Amino acid sequence: MSRQIISQDGKPVFVVVPIEEWRRIEEALEDRADAAALRAFLDNPGETFPDSVVASILDGVHPLKALREHRGMTQAQLAKACATSPVYVSQIERGERRAGRKLAVKLGKALRIKPAMLENGE
Repeated sequence: MSRQIISQDGKPVFVVVPIEEWRRIEEALEDRADAAALRAFLDNPGETFPDSVVASILDGVHPLKALREHRGMTQAQLAKACATSPVYVSQIERGERRAGRKLAVKLGKALRIKPAMLENGE
């Protein structure tokens, strides 16, 4: 491997490598990051969701609605589990209202997810 070391005040501060070598280094670093992410997931897998749920969210369906339907719950059932009204749940799903912090925690518990998953990215 050819390289050039650039010094400043007698100390090395930069290394110049050919672009092909740099691309190989980038690829190796990316492979390591992917492997670390896979190990972290395998150590603590958590829950995964079907592609259809993710696709719905990416297509603009509110995460609350997509996850509620995935769990097979009606708005009324979810509202009852969270001590709120079905109208409020409907308004959240339509993007007309936002769930407050306390309600988001209750919704997350009822749907067995982390409350942060309910954020719509607005």
